[in-house]
Amino acid sequence: MIDALRVLAFVVIVRPLVCGVLGLNRQGREWLPERGPAVVVANHNSHLDTLVVMCLFRLARLCDVRPVGARDYFTKSRWLEWLATRLLGVIPLERSCRPSGGDPLAACDRALADGQVLIVFPEGTRGEPEKIAPFRPGVAHLARRHPEVPFVPVWLEGCGKAMPRGSRIPIPFVCDVRIGEPTRWTGDRDAFIAELERRVLALRRHRSLRPRL
Repeated sequence: MIDALRVLAFVVIVRPLVCGVLGLNRQGREWLPERGPAVVVANHNSHLDTLVVMCLFRLARLCDVRPVGARDYFTKSRWLEWLATRLLGVIPLERSCRPSGGDPLAACDRALADGQVLIVFPEGTRGEPEKIAPFRPGVAHLARRHPEVPFVPVWLEGCGKAMPRGSRIPIPFVCDVRIGEPTRWTGDRDAFIAELERRVLALRRHRSLRPRL
């Protein structure tokens, strides 16, 4: 029931908003994973980021796409928690480790074991439009546990202008998505994070004409 509701929400509301009202361009579609396990790694400037990345996937695969979000934000209210976890499939993640809090990556491990695709924003919070903050080490811990899983870099541009931090209503602004060649665990935390950052930033610098989605 929830899976059907998620697909319906994207058909009726999300896709018309993202692809119609805002407009969405994409490049590098061939690197987008058709199925999991896989991790999509993107920069983070807006609440639209999650919806835009999810719109890249076919509706038939949508229920296997799981965004990872901050627990303290997405569980602020019961309504928001239901909307995020049930309708969008968000996996709530603790931003800070607590001694008695258990394994913060356990739900991500289960999702990858089930062949799902995770959407991760390694900056940890939304930044300024078209700017990127240093990646936090959590993404490297996840890669170390799953060395066979591809990590796909994505650069999002325009989302932070269409719906900047603090805004509740999006304004028409074409969003660009550039998808790059995936990488895998390198055996060293700092080297892996540096490589992910390099690949995402390389997509920001790569500008060319893209077909409209």
